[in-house]
Order: sequence, then C-alpha cells, then structure tokens
Amino acid sequence: MKVTEEVQQRVLWQPSQEMQERSNMNKFMTWLRKAKGLTFENYNQLWEWSVNEKEDFWVAIWDYFEIKGERKDDIVLSGEEMPDITWFPNATLNYAEHIFRKQNPNKEAIIYQSETRPESVKTWKELKQNTASIAAYLKSIGIKPGDRVVSYSSNIHETITAFLACASIGAVWSSCAPEFGVKSVIDRFKQIKPKAMFAVDGYQYNGKQYDRLEYIRQIQGELPTLEQTVIIPYLREDLREVDTKNHSTILWNQVLKENREASLNFEQLSFNHPLWILYSSGTTGKPKGIVQGHGGILLEHLKFHGLQNDLQESDRFFWYTTTGWMMWNIVVSGLLTGSTILLYDGNPGYPNYETLWKFAESSKMTVLGASASLLMASSKEGIKPKETYDLSNLRAIGSTGSPLPESGFDWVYEQVKEDVWLYSTSGGTDICSGFLGGSPLLPVYSGEIQARALGVAVKAFNDAGDEIIDEIGELVITEPMPSMPIYFWNDQDGERYRNSYFNLYPGIWRHGDFLQITSRGTGIIFGRSDATINRGGIRMGTSEIYSALDSVPEIVDSLILDIPISPEQSFMLLFVVLQDGVKITDDLKTRIKQTIRQNCSPRHIPNKIIKVEDLPKTLNGKKIEVPIKKILMGVPKEEAVNIDSLLNPESIQLFVEFKETLEVRVH
Repeated sequence: MKVTEEVQQRVLWQPSQEMQERSNMNKFMTWLRKAKGLTFENYNQLWEWSVNEKEDFWVAIWDYFEIKGERKDDIVLSGEEMPDITWFPNATLNYAEHIFRKQNPNKEAIIYQSETRPESVKTWKELKQNTASIAAYLKSIGIKPGDRVVSYSSNIHETITAFLACASIGAVWSSCAPEFGVKSVIDRFKQIKPKAMFAVDGYQYNGKQYDRLEYIRQIQGELPTLEQTVIIPYLREDLREVDTKNHSTILWNQVLKENREASLNFEQLSFNHPLWILYSSGTTGKPKGIVQGHGGILLEHLKFHGLQNDLQESDRFFWYTTTGWMMWNIVVSGLLTGSTILLYDGNPGYPNYETLWKFAESSKMTVLGASASLLMASSKEGIKPKETYDLSNLRAIGSTGSPLPESGFDWVYEQVKEDVWLYSTSGGTDICSGFLGGSPLLPVYSGEIQARALGVAVKAFNDAGDEIIDEIGELVITEPMPSMPIYFWNDQDGERYRNSYFNLYPGIWRHGDFLQITSRGTGIIFGRSDATINRGGIRMGTSEIYSALDSVPEIVDSLILDIPISPEQSFMLLFVVLQDGVKITDDLKTRIKQTIRQNCSPRHIPNKIIKVEDLPKTLNGKKIEVPIKKILMGVPKEEAVNIDSLLNPESIQLFVEFKETLEVRVH
C-alpha cells in the first residue's frame, strides 16, 4: 500500500542537551560502554544491536536494572523459532519484589482521585503494609502459587494492592473493569477457574452511579470454583455487610484489620511463572486468555518505563485507563522505577474536560498519558490548559490507543506546553507493552512515533512478505520478546496461539496493524487490519457483541463495524438481518442497545442500526468483517474481497452502495 500523501516532516520538539545527558537512555549507553565495551553513536545504532544481538541485550537489561533473582546458568533463550522459545528457562525471581525493593517509606507511592473520592495519597509504607495484609489473607484461605485470583474492580489503590499481593505469593491475576456486563465477565473468568475475587460494590461514571452487587451475585453463581469474594466499598464507603446468597464474602477493611500485623514476603518463582492473564477482544470466539510471566513482564516494563519513557524516581506518572485495558498494568509497573503513580477513576471529561488538566496541576503531574481520542476531545472542546493551569511540572505527554493525528500534535504544542516531550506509542495487550514508542534522545516529528522500541524487531511487510520502508504494510515482529505470551490459557497444543500471530508468516509475529517505517526510523500506525473494536480503552471483539445479540429474538444475524471517520473519531454501524416481516422500529433499536449495554459495554452501543436482507459470508459460512470495513472506508470492492470466495456474492453490493452515504477516510 503506497502512502498517498507526503508525510509532513515537521520537527515539533528537540530534547535539550541537558535532558539527553540526564536521561536513563544515555546512562544505559554509558553503562554499556563501561561494563560491556559497547559503543553506540546514536539511538538507531543501539536499536540495531538490541534486535540483532537479542540475548546480549536482554542480559544487559537484567544486569543494568540489577534484577534480584538467580539466573543459575548462561541459558538466555531456548528453542529455534517463535513461538516455540523460552526465555531464561532456569532463572527465578518475583515481579512484586522489584516494586518494593528500594523505596522511601514516607514517599507517595500512589496519588489517586475519582468522581467520588478527593485527591488522596498512599505512601510506600502504607502500600507495603496493605499488600502484606492482603497477601496474608490470601494465604489463609488457601491460595497457592498458580491459583487464579480475579478482579471486578475500578482503577483505585485497593485494586493495585490486591494485584501486588497476588504477585508476591505467586497467584495469577486477572481483571475486568466493572463497566463490563455479566456475560463478558463470565466469558473471561469462567475459563480460568478462579478461587478468589476482589470486586467493588459499584462505581460512578459521568456523574451516574452504577450498583454492582447484583452483578457480583450473578458472577459468583457462574463461577463454581470461586471460594471467597472480597468486596471493596466504593460506591457506599459506609458498607458494613453484604448478602451474596450463601457465597463466602468479606469486606476489604475487615481483611486489612484482621491481618494488620502481617509482613510481606516474596515467593521465588520461575522466570516464566504466570503473572497475569489478559484477554484478547474475542473477535473469533470467546476472549483468549493471554498469559504473561513474571520475568518477561519485569524485564520488558523496566526497559519500557526506565528507558523509552525515561521514568525516574522523581516522576509522578499518570495514564488514564480502566482496569480492563492493558494500560492499567503499564501504570502499575511505573512503580518499578520508584516513580509515584497517579490514578483517576471516572470520566475525565466530567463535568468537562478541564477535569483532566485540573488533576495534572493539583497532583504536580510530570508525565501525563492518555488515549489519542481523549487528547483530541480536549482539543475539540477548546480547552487551552496552558492559559489556565500551572503545568510547570509537566515534562512529558504520552499518547496511545489509536494514532494521534497531526492536529493533535499541534494542539499539544500550541495549547498545552511548548517545551513538553510528546511521545506516541503503539503496542498491544498481546505483549503488554509497546512495539514503537518514545526516546528521550530523538526529536518529535508531527504525526509520527519517535522510534522502534529497544529489543523489538518491528518491521513493515508487504503482501509478498518483504520488508518495506516509506510504504504502508503489515506490522510484524521478526525476533522474540520476553513479554510475548508464555501461552494462551486452555490452549494445550498451542494452536490458538499460532493461529493468532503466526498463520501468515511462519516464525514471524503478525500483529494486525498497518504500519509505515520511515527512512528516518520513525513509525506511523494506520489503524487495525483486523476487526477488534477499541472504544474508550475497552477492547471488545465482535463475537462478544454477536453473542449478546443472540438473545434478541427478532435478530437472525448481525454484523458490527467501527469505521474511522477522522483520525480521532469513529462511527459504529450495526447491520441486522431480521425475522421475516419484522421491521426496524424504535422499540427494537432501544432493546438492541440495552442488550449491548448490559452484556458487553455501554461504550459499544452502535451509532446507527441498519436492516439488511443478507450478510456476505465465505464459502464455509463465516461472516467477513475486515473486507466490508475496507469497502466502507473507500477501498474498491475488487481490492477488498475475493468475490469468488463468497457464498452469496450479490450481498456485497448493498455495502458498496451504502458507502456513498458515509463520509469516511482512511487513517
């Protein structure tokens, strides 16, 4: 795919000499020269070495960050080809031990705020004691290394404490945000058979309160392995007891009170012992459980935060996220660097988008991270933070979730801060990190991601599987990374894992994004090449929505598509085939929307519902989503789909005609 427009090569920001010299990246390069005898003139040379000599690079990361653990031998990588490889097969360590290893007990560990909670602080001493209490409780109810503990909780300090407690004892963590409907939660949690659950009694978003106690009861009833639930009073902070119909339940504060004298210890675990289970979005079935290990995440996140994001102990690091998005895990790992992490729970646009910038000022935030859509929303609202707020502490802004357009770059430098480091990143749940991201040694070009991340052999491939530069191709990874999944849950033979990433290029990871690598080494992401729908940080596969719609009796079949109509905005279309004689009434539309809201997510309610007579399908009866999405984005029918592969090729014409009613452009 050729680039249709000349990329604007406008430099918006350059790192000062002082910033470069004090950066962790520069310190790492200096250390490599002294400790390893390796000299690199610039970032691109360092990146080339990191992917060509991957074993030496990851050993250097281990040594530079002084990992507390045992390598036991010199085996760094075993296996011949992805995905059949294993990192540090004989090493032992614990992720959580590195969170607490060298912190000032009186320093702020977490600063948090929500729509219902005023800005407050948890010190390192408080975080450690609370983590010890929860860990002791989990042990007391029989939780052992490898047992699963799940969370149906909000982006609050209690959730982080619960996770760190799990990690300290070797239990495996998994999380859903409380805005997920019951079915979406069950589809994720039931397959991993959890023994314990942490859950909020409810939450507030956009000024509206949502009770979750009945949802919790329903979830408990569908999880036969669940032995204990800890309720975190969030909506009702004076909550004293909970009736969950014979399910064993205890309140958070009671757990802390009963275990207040506990000390924190760390189970020494295999490098590849499961740390957490994240989930795919369920595009081709129930969400896949993506399992990542203690060691792989530890090394990757120290590299990502410590080098690419240049986080230091003096930083106050924030990224707006929910607990259902991998960015929550990224925020927690900010603690690895000794930084203070900042949490906000609720709608950052409530009562208006000034809220986000007020929090930046009051918390003395140094690094602000957000989705591109959130930054663009502030821009569209006419917010001018630099005229209203003291952002003198703010040194960096991160953006991810979707491509940040050039207008977004311009707004940041014109209306937020002229000398701020704006770094865009692109990665995924699959590795819980970034393939491309920031570098404190490089300039910022408008609309571009600064660099390919160290240790990530990311390339753009054309249809023939050849590497291309200055053209748009498939994003691929040609060398393994430690934070790639150690396996998928309940995927004993690895078939689902292989089919997810390695079915197009054997031994090479195909991610599902369109990417351009420029001749300068920067990157530009042009959106997903698959059918995942990401709205407001909630990633949901189309199959989850189809499953929910099965409960609407009038619907025979459905197709849902999220079409980008500008770099910062999308339009969700739901096409439905109805029972004979059924019309698309307002009542039916309301019930369809309610079904999606209750069972999936309120953020995945379609903008428009359209009745059609038939949906295009392959010869084996599968709906085609990506080809139809391409057609609606302006790709000619002949290029978007092989007509001969369709069971009902005449059905394509409706979508070709419907395209004329949409104002859509590719980004």
